Amino acid sequence: MKEDDLTCLKICSSGTAPLPVEVLRDFEEKSGAMILENFGMTEALVTHRNPFSDKRRVGSIGIPVPNMDSKIVDTENGTEEMPSGTPRELIMKGPQIMKGYWKNEEETKRTLRNGWLYTGDIAMMDEQGYFYIVGRKKDLIIASGFNIYPIEVEEVLYQHPAIAEACMFGIPDAYRGESVKAALVLKKGYSASEEEMIRWCKERLATYKVPRVIEFRQALPKTAVGKLLRSKLVEEEPEKQDSQHSLF
Repeated sequence: MKEDDLTCLKICSSGTAPLPVEVLRDFEEKSGAMILENFGMTEALVTHRNPFSDKRRVGSIGIPVPNMDSKIVDTENGTEEMPSGTPRELIMKGPQIMKGYWKNEEETKRTLRNGWLYTGDIAMMDEQGYFYIVGRKKDLIIASGFNIYPIEVEEVLYQHPAIAEACMFGIPDAYRGESVKAALVLKKGYSASEEEMIRWCKERLATYKVPRVIEFRQALPKTAVGKLLRSKLVEEEPEKQDSQHSLF
């Protein structure tokens, strides 16, 4: 089988969702092209980019584009600016920020405050001013009082040679409040067990972050542009729980 010739590629841009580091490394090795992650929203177009140079930071969305102000603020009051390395809500201000949602004044007031766009994304900034997306506020899993961001667990699972796709989400837990569940798709020709994946995570994550439940699937729900739909998996969970209870 003849391999595709990707030598024409020099630079590629990635957005929509965080790109697993293992996927980035594998693509760059096969293509010879540099992938630059960026960040944008429907409400603000592109707001952050990585430089096309050795100053690129793998895993980062880069630095704010010109005339764009960004900062990380406390998720409780939305005003206290957080120090570097602290994951909290990303807010932005700039000329490309929307004026509001069409005929939705209530949502506009929640999202736009004093000229700042509250993104709902949990991010952190390093000491050099590079930003990193950690997750969405609504995707945060709280287990026994500990905050768990799905992206961190997914990155570990993507390092396993058998994993093609991974998506973490919280499921109800009578004792812990929530537990971590992993929905996984295996690469063609590979096999793995639930015990193997849990052991893999235990060796690389704090105990409270390790998935308690592993579900192998043929495919994961996605949007039209290929973004994993975590919300769809969450919506499906109650039906699965009811089905399991009906077996007893």
